[in-house]
Amino acid sequence: MDQDRGAQRIATAGRAGRTLGELTATYGLAVVFVLVMVLFGALRPTTFFSAINFNTILVGQSVTAMLALAEMIPLATRQFDLSVGFHLGMAQMLIVGLQVQNGLPWPVAAVAILVIALVVGAFNGILVARFGIDSFIATMGVGTLLYGVTNWYSGGQQITGTDLPNSFTGLTGIYLHVPLPALFVAVTALVLWLVTERLPVGRSLYVIGANPRAAELTGIRIGRHIIGSFVAAGFLSGLAGIMLGSLLQTGTPSVGPEYLLPAFAATLLGATSIHPGRVNVLGTLLAVLILAFSFSGVQQLGAPFYVQYFFNGGILIVAVGLSVYAAARRRRAATAADTQEPSTGPLRAAASGRKVDGAIRDLG
Repeated sequence: MDQDRGAQRIATAGRAGRTLGELTATYGLAVVFVLVMVLFGALRPTTFFSAINFNTILVGQSVTAMLALAEMIPLATRQFDLSVGFHLGMAQMLIVGLQVQNGLPWPVAAVAILVIALVVGAFNGILVARFGIDSFIATMGVGTLLYGVTNWYSGGQQITGTDLPNSFTGLTGIYLHVPLPALFVAVTALVLWLVTERLPVGRSLYVIGANPRAAELTGIRIGRHIIGSFVAAGFLSGLAGIMLGSLLQTGTPSVGPEYLLPAFAATLLGATSIHPGRVNVLGTLLAVLILAFSFSGVQQLGAPFYVQYFFNGGILIVAVGLSVYAAARRRRAATAADTQEPSTGPLRAAASGRKVDGAIRDLG
């Protein structure tokens, strides 16, 4: 009897430990965000929680958040897009240059930039999916080409927008006490969340990233989905560039690449929470906010400007390590579940069929 009670207590403690671990893995970033707000709010209550500080962070980080969401889409299929930063820089240069040097109305310039963004995204996807070039190499090459186009168009010089219309510069204004760039990011994030979490196309992207063989067996057209993910990333990179052009009101040829590392760091850090082991919208946004408010708080405590690079580089290393660990945990859990499946004869075939047919559902 005592042995039974001891076994029950051990089992209960094990279940409690697993539950606590799952909660920590799922909501860890949310807890960290709350701790960051409490810590710096206590140290600098008058400046950290001021409306000016909040608006500055939301406006300044909206570009990073949009670019991180762009990077998230190919990463869902385990493909890298290193061109997003260069793409952002080209779009930012063109949205100002087409108005100042070519006299185009900004809506026409924006449409042209978004069309170019779709073409660049499709080109990235074709290189990866059709020609089989590693995404790291392909997108780095395309990004370097875009950087060359940006410098060719600008002559390597800044293009200053002295008479840009208010309708364009107002894209970074305030609406209902909320900065418009933050609203643009919120709408984009909502659409992406619906696509990735509620629609078959989003689930298919995750299945491709988790198990290409299972994706193939379920009839998912892998090449088409990979190309589509790069097209979506290109489109969002173009949007981010237009937002940055409205914010800076100056075309700067070197400004784009510096956004690449923060976007990657936020996307990979976001993969450690909400849905541990895979990139997701809510985790990405939480990661952007944590990085932004942490750096703002450290700055208000008197830290020099270069601390931001320590933040971004350190967070990227930590995020990669944690995301690898989370993915390994998911694989171990899946392996443990597989060992409980029937292993011989018709039962094995049926179990295998259930695993393939349920691959998309399991990723939720």
